[in-house]
Formats: sequence, structure tokens, C-alpha cells
Amino acid sequence: MKIGCIQMNMRFGKVEENFERAEALIREAAQGGAEIIVLPEMWNSGYALEKLDVLADEHGERTQAFLAKLSHELGVHIVGGSVSTKEQDGFYNTMYTYNKDGEKVGEYNKVHLFRLMDEHLHLQAGSDMNRFQLGELEAAGVICYDIRFPEWLRAHALAGAKVIFVSAQWPTPRVDHWKTLLQARAIENQCFIIAVNRIANKKENFNGQSMIIEPWGDVLWVGGDEEELAIVDVDFSVVDEIRTRIPVYEDRRPSLYEGVVTTK
Repeated sequence: MKIGCIQMNMRFGKVEENFERAEALIREAAQGGAEIIVLPEMWNSGYALEKLDVLADEHGERTQAFLAKLSHELGVHIVGGSVSTKEQDGFYNTMYTYNKDGEKVGEYNKVHLFRLMDEHLHLQAGSDMNRFQLGELEAAGVICYDIRFPEWLRAHALAGAKVIFVSAQWPTPRVDHWKTLLQARAIENQCFIIAVNRIANKKENFNGQSMIIEPWGDVLWVGGDEEELAIVDVDFSVVDEIRTRIPVYEDRRPSLYEGVVTTK
């Protein structure tokens, strides 16, 4: 299956420009043969958290209409990265996923808010998992900081996900963490990780390095430090083979993990 990864340079606070650029790249990916197209985190507004009252998508209505139209028109699945959304109780960082028939199959509010970027001061945290099907493919989606919580991604893998999509705005100073964590999540869950990061100018400090990693931890593709559209062929059938060869899921002892006391 061909995966289109859109390592996009969104404009800070420029919603109209970002929608235009995202559409152009989605159309280019579809024309290039991509069957699943993946966007980065908060692509509609960037991290303009103090301006969410005027920038965030009300109930996600514009984004949902946008993704539904393009997925149906182009006949592609779209993992819609995430966008800033506005609900009655506050603002969220929300991922929408649409199948190739233009049907919404996933909606997810980022669960783990990143304090170093003051997300907890501006956003509400979600509380639900994000599993969905794209055709016959069992999949899941998380957002950026979520990858530092292995138990969260494991929960999605245990529920059946064979690929976990990650949309991010991961900063340059911690790019080594990004790469290591993504490989670890792929290996320990014996699943594919398809992670799409943003790029930006040096002042904003985001340098891409999007990745596709197979269940053995081998990197199939890594992006550079400029805006990029990559179309990569991925064979998801190897997941079952690998899980059979090293039966990690059968050898788990969850009764020992539950209720373990943790301290700060």
C-alpha cells in the first residue's frame, strides 16, 4: 500500500494559507498514487495557542468538510494530522481520519498535553482511544507527545492496530528522542509506525525527520529538513508474520502489570 507523508511547513496563524497548501499537497499525493495520506500536527493554525479564540475550527466543521470532500473525490484515505478546534468547553488538538469513501472513521483529541509548550494552559485533554479501519487495515492514531507514553500506544496495539500513525510538531533540539522513541514503539508493539512531523524556519525550530518504521525497527524512510511529500510503498502483511515469530503478545503477563504502585 502506498503511503503519502506530507511533511508540511504550515504558516503560523495563517489558516487560509494552510488550508490551501494542505489541499495542494493532498492532491499531489493522490496524483502520485498514494492510497493513505498523512498530515502533521496542528496544520491549520500552527501553535498559535494564544490566538485560538479566532483561529480554532469551530466544532472542527471546516476541517471535517474539507477532509470528507477530498477523500471522497480523490478516492484516498486521509489521516488528517491534527487541527486546533473549538468546543463549548474549550479548545482541543484534534485528529480526524476519513476513509476513501469520504466517511469519518476516527476522531481523537490529544490525550497527553505538552507542558513545555503550555498546551495545558490553552487546551483541553482528550480521554478516548483512536482506533479505526482503513479498508481492511486495522490502524490507530496518536499525536506528538503521546509517543512518550508507551502504555498508550500499547493499548492501541493490543486492541488490534497493525499501524500507528503519529502526527507531530516535534522540535529540533529533541529530534534524537523522536527517532529513538518511534523505533522503540515500533519494535515493542510489533507494528508499523508512520510518523509525520512538520518543518519550519530556523526561528520556529522544527526540522522534519518524518519516519516510516517497520515492526523490526528498520527505518523504511526518513524525511529531510525541508517541506517534502514522500510516497512510500508499505507491506502491512509482515505484521502477522513478525508477531508469530516472536510471540510477545502471547507471552505477556498482564496480571503482574496491573495495579503496580508508582511513585513520583
